[in-house]
Amino acid sequence: MNGFNEFLSRGIEFGNHKVTISDILMIIVIFVVVRVIVALINALIQRTLKHRPLDQGRGYTFTKLASYVLYTIGLVIGLEIAGVDVTILIASSAALLVGVGLGIQHIFNDIVSGFVILFEGGIRVGDIIELDGMIARVEEIGIRTSSVINRKGNYIIVPNSQMTSNSVLNWSHGDLISRHDISVGVAYGSDTALVARTLKGVLAGKDYLIADRPIQVVFQDFGDSALLFELRFWAEKSWEMDLFKSDVRFAIDEAFRREGIKIPFPQRDLHLVSNSANL
Repeated sequence: MNGFNEFLSRGIEFGNHKVTISDILMIIVIFVVVRVIVALINALIQRTLKHRPLDQGRGYTFTKLASYVLYTIGLVIGLEIAGVDVTILIASSAALLVGVGLGIQHIFNDIVSGFVILFEGGIRVGDIIELDGMIARVEEIGIRTSSVINRKGNYIIVPNSQMTSNSVLNWSHGDLISRHDISVGVAYGSDTALVARTLKGVLAGKDYLIADRPIQVVFQDFGDSALLFELRFWAEKSWEMDLFKSDVRFAIDEAFRREGIKIPFPQRDLHLVSNSANL
């Protein structure tokens, strides 16, 4: 028994401090316990999601914040066990942190933005967002960066500060119904009333259409080579909305061919001046 205690008392000395094998084992135990607690919290939240209308995003946020707090507490306890005075360590490294912070302030900005996202809940895991014209689904919100997947299936790492400082359209919040517009030009001389009826008719029977919202055809302008129209309809915000719009464009092309409505291409008139009179 004395030999075992002597083994545990061995360690490494750092100046006036000595980290023993016993301290190291205790630190390992602390982090194992923290990890088990985090896993239990995650399991409890997953079980709660099955019985209560708590969305996946809020559950993920709570688990993430809880893990950060618990691991921070475990780190502080581990340092105290190792004989490190945390208050002195923070005070002595304050000047260093200021100097380092000036050099990597954008990283701290990302970290602060990560906490803002997690606490506010404006963007959650599973949300469909539009960021800088890109439609993507949020897969993970980290402490410094977040992972999203776009419609092409590509995973993109986005700094958290980009999502807090820029305008982000969150399709998963608020009203899930929005208006969608499709622009089309027809040749000069076309029957505009026929164009309007044809455009409205292509939406007949579309299951993604909101039936109680009006379908509008707007005569926008007289273009250089075409009469410009815009078809407006209401549908639920969807990951497949680009496919729905493609389906509508196919239907417009087919209907225009059937009705004899021409979609023009840009035209230019060239005037040739002969120099024969000067010869």
